[in-house]
Formats: sequence, C-alpha cells, structure tokens
Amino acid sequence: MFDDRPAFGVRVHALGGVTVAEIAGELDIFAAGRIVARLDSLVQARCPDLILDLRPVTFLDCAGLSLLCRLRNRVLERDGRLRLVIDDPRFVRLLRMVRLEDAFEVLEDLTPAIAGVADPVVGGSGDGFT
Repeated sequence: MFDDRPAFGVRVHALGGVTVAEIAGELDIFAAGRIVARLDSLVQARCPDLILDLRPVTFLDCAGLSLLCRLRNRVLERDGRLRLVIDDPRFVRLLRMVRLEDAFEVLEDLTPAIAGVADPVVGGSGDGFT
C-alpha cells in the first residue's frame, strides 16, 4: 500500500533559554502518536519556555488539538510558558470554534517571540526533521 502523506517531522532548536519546536506536515492522530514523547521531553525541566512553530503544519485535527492541550497542561504544571506560532487563519478559527483561543498564546510570527534572544544553538539530534 502506498502512503501519499506529506513529509512529517519535528525540528527542535534552542534560542537562548527558549526552545523552538517546528512541526511540519499533518498534525493528526498518526503524527501525534509519533511525536508525543519527543514534545513531552522538551518540557521536563522546571519553567520550560517552549514555542511550537506550527506554520509548516498543513492539517490539524482533534488529535492534534489534544496533543497541544496535553503539552499546555504539562508546561503549566512546571510553571512554564507555551506559545504557538500560527499563520493559517483556519487553525486560529479552529481554536476559536473549540473555545481554546484563550488557552494558548498565539503569535503570527516567530520574530516577536525570540526578539532579544541570543544566536541559535542547534541541539544534537534535534537539528533535523525526524
């Protein structure tokens, strides 16, 4: 059977004390199951500062939303901060429809989130899409 899904992956890098995880492809039940452990590992420290760059995401369903909520809860448990970079109005509208627009800090661009942060430091195996 041929799988014609678009490429999917997560690329992680650190910018000063901020961790940026860029997610690409479809964020559905298949993808969520593949990346949940990796995203959980990004918020293990006390007071994590995580930015999820969702601009390369082409599809977002309830499993993807559930993953975002799970990650948000884990970040808040550790007194951290989670920001989402979303430039697709469909995804912003989806958050509004399921009444999650106030649950997340949503940015249209990554630049304001990393303003004043030092040069990127790419972390080990997290520098490429997996």
